[in-house]
Amino acid sequence: MYRGSIDKEELAELPLIQFEGHIMLIESKDDFMISMEYLSKQKLLGFDTETKPAFKKGVVYEVALLQLATKDRAFLFRLNKMGLPNSLKSILENPGIQKIGVAIRDDIKSLQKLNHFKPGGFVELQDHVKDYGIQDFSLKKISAIVLGYRISKSQRVTNWEAQDLTEAQQIYAATDAWISHRIFESLNQQ
Repeated sequence: MYRGSIDKEELAELPLIQFEGHIMLIESKDDFMISMEYLSKQKLLGFDTETKPAFKKGVVYEVALLQLATKDRAFLFRLNKMGLPNSLKSILENPGIQKIGVAIRDDIKSLQKLNHFKPGGFVELQDHVKDYGIQDFSLKKISAIVLGYRISKSQRVTNWEAQDLTEAQQIYAATDAWISHRIFESLNQQ
């Protein structure tokens, strides 16, 4: 059993963790084909999306980035440049590939606006951790409780539609998907 929650002071004391595996930024057809071949063979993927923040009332942007991660690879799909191709949609529909994430309902809705699909194999980490007595549901706090590490959220409100994503943005995006994968694996090994 895990502790139910963690306070801000304790969280701040924990060491930072970030994804250190291979990050593949997908913007071209060639990179896309390589990624599909690899991802379609996986059974478990960390999942997240990023959208350009809107600072004006009534302004809403489409999802710009889809992140899918294994324990050592992260794939960052620039949806604002390539849309949501059918082969990527088929991974999102595949019930045989578990896709683990936090607050995924809105992510799925945003992705469905680009290319409608029937979600399959998605696991809401916030629901999953309840079985372990965890009551804090932010990814940052779940990571702290389960893994004993904190993740940085410093890049969250950056421009995800920028022509080029910075290295910091790429690491942040990869970490957000990968940490869900890592937490889920850790819980299931208990």
